[in-house]
Amino acid sequence: MSTDLLALITRELPDLITIRRDLHAHPELAFQEQRTSRFVQQELTRLGIPFKAGYAKGTGVVAHLAATTGQARPAVALRADMDALPILENTNRPYASTNQGVMHACGHDGHTAILLGAARVLAATPHRPNPVTFLFQPAEEGGGGGGLMCDEGALAGDDKGGLGPPVGRVFGLHGWPQLPLNHVATRPGPLLAATDDFEVFIRGTQAHGAYPHLGHDPIVASAHVVTALQTIASRTTSPTEAVVVSVGVIEGGTANNIIPDRVRLVGTVRTLSPLVRQAAKSAFYRLIESTAQAHGCLAEIHWHDGYPATINDPAATAEVFKVARATFGDDRVHEVPNATMGGEDFSYYGRIAPACFFLLGLKPSGMGDVPQLHQAEFDFNDEAISAGIEMMCRLALNDEPRPASIRA
Repeated sequence: MSTDLLALITRELPDLITIRRDLHAHPELAFQEQRTSRFVQQELTRLGIPFKAGYAKGTGVVAHLAATTGQARPAVALRADMDALPILENTNRPYASTNQGVMHACGHDGHTAILLGAARVLAATPHRPNPVTFLFQPAEEGGGGGGLMCDEGALAGDDKGGLGPPVGRVFGLHGWPQLPLNHVATRPGPLLAATDDFEVFIRGTQAHGAYPHLGHDPIVASAHVVTALQTIASRTTSPTEAVVVSVGVIEGGTANNIIPDRVRLVGTVRTLSPLVRQAAKSAFYRLIESTAQAHGCLAEIHWHDGYPATINDPAATAEVFKVARATFGDDRVHEVPNATMGGEDFSYYGRIAPACFFLLGLKPSGMGDVPQLHQAEFDFNDEAISAGIEMMCRLALNDEPRPASIRA
């Protein structure tokens, strides 16, 4: 089985690299992945793999391969995201983006190529002990496509919007330029943060800059608000818990001698647990409203719930570690020591079924600094495609008994 699997991957690899580069040359933003979705559907049709399209505002695709054993089992789901970012590419690759101002700066072209490769290999594998569901998802970059896929029954099986039996566990990967090429890393419990965003208007009373006592200065109030928000991490949250509050935009004023009537603040709050997330939100409202009031101003708060934290199921994570070590050896498999405060909408799948999200190394040996995710110079490393396919296939084919999953 091991030799056959590697032979199948090796056979398909040149064409999958061509596909990855074609996807890279034709990036599409969230919910606009029409060409990418059509290509995925054409490939699934060619392979004879049943699928349903039209998920998540139109471009999401769910495909399914039945088990060959005839046994009734929950499905193993494998997920890839398909969307690109609004970034002007600066790679100088011959297959660079042809869509001005849009590029695959997060490696979703590689993720899609890997999942298509897994579909090819698994379709050609004579013994599949588990049914396999493939999730080609739009809009990870801020659109919450994973949440929409879940809401529309992508994991729920034939009777409730999906295909085949309901999904029993879910796996996804992300190319990681900080990790050595073809190494695998993850951790049980929180891996990535919840990503809530905010827009706040501090409203005061306009006045001449020479006569500030005749107005209520929202700029001074906003300065105190920005400072006060940092106490959410330093004084409201336990030192052993992680929380980040960042103000990324401050807008207000039109001239040097006019105190404006309002200031706009925009930013993000990142947390790793539901309890800290709720506590940070409560403190956010309390601090802003009281600080604004103390300066004679009013606060108008618009809070936008983002992705929940990506929390890996312990049993599913143990399965990833075991499969990865058996495949690549102990020296290429690592436990991530600390969660990162970036976010991922893979988190929604973990609310439906036991899930594990893992990192696949992209950094070539001997390289120093390499372009990172969301940078204009980033490009997915084609040398990682084979390892990504192998991990996905071995997880789908894993037939070992599993302990009961414990929710983190």
